[in-house]
Amino acid sequence: MAFFHPGQPVRRWLYVAAWFYGLIIRCRLWCYRQGWCASTRLPCRVISVGNVTVGGTGKTPMVILLTERLLAKGRRVAVLSRGYKRTSRIPHLLVSDGSRVLVGASEAGDEPFLIAQRCPQAIVAVGADRVALGRRVLEQYPVDCIVLDDGFQHRALQRDVDLVLLDATDASGLDAVLPAGRLREPLQELSRASGVVITRADSRQDVEAIYSRLRAVACPCEDVMEVVFRPDSFLRIVSGERQPIEWGLKKTAWLVSGIGNSRSFRRSVESIGVEIIGETAFEDHHHYRDDEIREVRAAVQANGCEIILTTEKDGVKLSPSLLPNDPWWMLRLEADVVQGIERLHWLIDDSPSVEM
Repeated sequence: MAFFHPGQPVRRWLYVAAWFYGLIIRCRLWCYRQGWCASTRLPCRVISVGNVTVGGTGKTPMVILLTERLLAKGRRVAVLSRGYKRTSRIPHLLVSDGSRVLVGASEAGDEPFLIAQRCPQAIVAVGADRVALGRRVLEQYPVDCIVLDDGFQHRALQRDVDLVLLDATDASGLDAVLPAGRLREPLQELSRASGVVITRADSRQDVEAIYSRLRAVACPCEDVMEVVFRPDSFLRIVSGERQPIEWGLKKTAWLVSGIGNSRSFRRSVESIGVEIIGETAFEDHHHYRDDEIREVRAAVQANGCEIILTTEKDGVKLSPSLLPNDPWWMLRLEADVVQGIERLHWLIDDSPSVEM
């Protein structure tokens, strides 16, 4: 991997820092490979969904897709997540017991709460120590399959399937590790993955840019899967009213989001013919304050927008703060596997365990 870019001498220190960061990561991974760091296997099938970059690659819709398939196949599924930026300090928090959601989005974290809502038959739990969390869940529930959310770097828990997501719209993020690029670990570590999934694969040009990076690290591109996230419907946040995608055609909207890839959200909205008047974008996992909501209301009133449109992940957090007549809607997306569906089904249903 190249760490220096001669055309950008002012950024050279970032590549020096990236070299040291990459060295630390390689040492950590080597310790796991040598068995010097403990790695635990739980007594059930474990499927990990993760990535190698910072930022949003679409893990949550993929976790939902896999969980729904496993449940449809009759598996008893638990989803384990870190619960990033949750307010609860309980080390092992049960979000859903498979029949009802037990805590709010703030306590659970936006992504686990959304997964619990979308997959009501699944156990959903959050905690930083996924080994201890998994053991606790298995003690209480007859789970035979665990889906590990954002688990590629969580080497302490062994898994049977390691799916790694790469965002087609962020090929340049694969060129260097942090802080010079967006990689959490060297791209060569994809060799330990069971399968690579290119997400947001709407543009062939974007997808081919990812394939060129994969070929550079000798990743077998013939086994790579591709996924697009298609707008499915509109949901009114307060009432739960649902409208088809056609309902949004030519409606004027103000966009609000606090996700890892706000550009992708905007593109999804544009693709269905909504007229975007303005946009308010926050950092990923943003906790909305009342004054921020008031500011959005004022902007919408001043610009005469018909609706305020946000993501489903943001919508579950905004719900307690909205008024009954607030025209806030969220856009529901569905993951659609456009290449490699048979391989994906084989991996999650039938594949043998991976070697750690």
